[in-house]
Amino acid sequence: MIPIIQIGPLALPTPGLLILLGIWLGLSFAERFAPRHGIPGDRLFNLALTGLLTGLIGARLVYVLRYPAAFSANPMDIFSRNPGLLDVWSGVWIGLLGSAIYMQRKKLPAWQTLDALTPALAVFAIALSLSHLASGDAYGAPADLPWSIELWGEHRHPSQVYATLASSAILTFLWPSHKRLLDLQPGVYFLSFIALTALGYLFLETFRGDSQLTYWGIRSTQLFAWTMLALCLGLLGHRLNFHKP
Repeated sequence: MIPIIQIGPLALPTPGLLILLGIWLGLSFAERFAPRHGIPGDRLFNLALTGLLTGLIGARLVYVLRYPAAFSANPMDIFSRNPGLLDVWSGVWIGLLGSAIYMQRKKLPAWQTLDALTPALAVFAIALSLSHLASGDAYGAPADLPWSIELWGEHRHPSQVYATLASSAILTFLWPSHKRLLDLQPGVYFLSFIALTALGYLFLETFRGDSQLTYWGIRSTQLFAWTMLALCLGLLGHRLNFHKP
């Protein structure tokens, strides 16, 4: 766990740096292969930037609307860099809406655009796992194993490392320069990534020590992963059957 990198007088938050690095590397990677899906690289970058900016602004505004008392003493805190002052899920939905509007205005085909974004999502998944390792979030369950790590006063499964390895394996399997990917129908590449990621979460969540349980005693992340896996498999079947000669 390395939450802070000290460079002279500067104390830089490692998790945030890894997230930013993942976004930059992922988008640079995706831009390179975007023309294979018929999407100009600059349009893909602008699409992602639109989603990120609208998502961040929306997440902060929703948080302000929900908790106005937190900003009454110092209204300038609205511009704080503290990620704890964001309504994350609202930001996600607002960012998706902003991206959808951009796609509609630029007449970008949905499935091809999602395929073009897939390498960026795969790289970001790796960066997110490394960010969790640096911050100590998404920690593992207690375990007495040769490869256990000491975190929060106990020896635990290195769940963040498991997630990093799984995301790296998915990126390798779906490496965008593979010739076999050129023959896939639009949307199959993206849906395959989401399905594999959901499958990974189903397995890796069993090693987590901070899982939230539903009313039925099921891990909420696994329930969401099952839903996404079923949805992706259904859409994959539809895409493949729809394009059969």
